[in-house]
Amino acid sequence: MAVRHHLIHAAPREVWAVLADGSRYDAWVVGTSDARVARGLWPELGSAIEYTVRIGPWTASGSTVVRRVNPPDELELEVDSGPVGTARVAIEIRPWGEESLVILDEHPLRGIVGALHNAALDALIQLRHRDMLGRLAKVVEESVGAREKEPAR
Repeated sequence: MAVRHHLIHAAPREVWAVLADGSRYDAWVVGTSDARVARGLWPELGSAIEYTVRIGPWTASGSTVVRRVNPPDELELEVDSGPVGTARVAIEIRPWGEESLVILDEHPLRGIVGALHNAALDALIQLRHRDMLGRLAKVVEESVGAREKEPAR
């Protein structure tokens, strides 16, 4: 299992607002582009996002389904990367003073990644998580900053 945490300088409701906006999925999930809600009302239980992964000239599509949701504290997803396999990704948001401690826990389930799961794969996942949590923090913190600069109505 690969578990990583990151302190985001925003309230938990601000973090949840980004996670709950399916149109912003590709802004913080490493490797994804062209994300779109494919089923349901994101992030309701069973709703899904489809996306494209681009690595150089190579492209593939994938999907992510909400398997468990407890707003604004927890979101558990099953990421389906086609022939590579599926993974469980759990995101927990904990209040930390006026900020948020976000804990990301990923575990391969099926397919090649499930069969070959080992400490080396977890180390690679940790690197991806570091980048992903950094991106999430940037998106959240920029959103908060933009709202703070809006004139009062």
